[in-house]
Amino acid sequence: MIIEKIESLYKEVFQLEPKRIEKLPQSGSDRLYFRVFGKGDRACIATYNYNEQENRTFLAFTKSFRGLGLPVPEIFGVSADYLLYLQEDFGSTSLAGLLESEGHSDRVYKLFQKSLAALARLQISGHDKVDYRLCLTSTEFGKQAILSDLLYFKYYFLDFLGLPYNKQQLLDEFDVLSVFLGQSRYKYFMFRDFQSRNIMIKEEEVFFIDYQGGMNGGLQYDAAALLWQAKANLPKEWKDALLDYYMEQVDGLVANKVDKNAFRNQFKGFVLIRLLQVLGAYGFRGLFQRKAAFLAGIPIALDNLKKFTDNNVIGIELPEFERILGLITGPETKTKFLPVQASDKTPLVVEINSFSYKKGIPEDKSSNGGGFVFDCRGILNPGRQEEFKKLTGQDKPVQDYLQQRTSMNEFLNSVFDLVSISVENYISRDFAHLQINFGCTGGQHRSVYSADQTARYLKNKYKVKVILTHTNKDNWVQ
Repeated sequence: MIIEKIESLYKEVFQLEPKRIEKLPQSGSDRLYFRVFGKGDRACIATYNYNEQENRTFLAFTKSFRGLGLPVPEIFGVSADYLLYLQEDFGSTSLAGLLESEGHSDRVYKLFQKSLAALARLQISGHDKVDYRLCLTSTEFGKQAILSDLLYFKYYFLDFLGLPYNKQQLLDEFDVLSVFLGQSRYKYFMFRDFQSRNIMIKEEEVFFIDYQGGMNGGLQYDAAALLWQAKANLPKEWKDALLDYYMEQVDGLVANKVDKNAFRNQFKGFVLIRLLQVLGAYGFRGLFQRKAAFLAGIPIALDNLKKFTDNNVIGIELPEFERILGLITGPETKTKFLPVQASDKTPLVVEINSFSYKKGIPEDKSSNGGGFVFDCRGILNPGRQEEFKKLTGQDKPVQDYLQQRTSMNEFLNSVFDLVSISVENYISRDFAHLQINFGCTGGQHRSVYSADQTARYLKNKYKVKVILTHTNKDNWVQ
């Protein structure tokens, strides 16, 4: 249904049929992204989101920013129900991607400078143009919004750990910190999620996406989010120099000269709030929603918080809060979130098979016996369509179909949750064998895709030895 809506809107906007549509990897949100190719392979991005208000806010902010010549996408068209829109495609290179591929290179440093310079323009120039009444959660990142972030950390991460603490004293100190940061003298448009994956790079220029969570707030928060992003792991020298550079950019745009000492002091507080907000988000997505990628991020986020607390002082008395921070950045807490992984001496081998129910479930010849058998026949069968009959679950058109038009993603997330319990237990107990089978009608499309994806997941997460077999391969339709 979503694909049909994209095709219809694209045709309405460009008066052309799209040549092809590719689903893009999903990020932490519920939004779905697609790259739509048209004439001459010119592409745009289709964004589908059931949250109509979130879409309306993004579109309104974008209109305001583009009117000021700021580096945000052009909007080509919007569906009548505001659930789908087509936007400019900046390509696939993000600042996060360059960091991963190039590390802390001179080129990456210059792009950080460009990002901060453009951020300052967006924050200060955009402040008088955006309609803050459209903000999704709060119009201002003041005392109440800051307190909300602290409580988010408390409920979704701290309380999960079960550490003993003085609840009332901690809440009182949260209140003190919220008042301190809520009184920032530099309040303008706050991007809210200004991190390297939301900065796209095209022809060595920077462009911003995903600012719909913005509100009125302290300038320092966005700089803190970028410079202290855990996965970026920026050197201290970079953080210090880039903060100085950012303050110079701000200084050239505001009416009164920036008090750099006061700016730095509040910057530290915003760094702390941001690091705790990230832990709260990882806790909610990982510990409560059971999303593996967010669980994997918790140890990295804890290391980042420890770097900060070991080298920075906020400047206000928060004894219970500081005690709690010391506990959660200790080695015992981090160990709780490190996944069990196989070593060279781990005997476990995971045997993964795809099969056809017409041929029967593969026999387990090990002494262990048992294991898992997952029936993929509840997933819509691409093999019934002529264009896919001679393809397999290893071909991209079939993979796109399964990801975009079926319940395969939900199915595999459930599979991963179940098999992870056994794999972790078997590694810790030195078991030698686990069999996992995926069956479908012909053993060619759904079961093959499921087996391949599960093998990849287990290798990446647990470093475990995997034997992957497609038992019906000799009978695939050619």
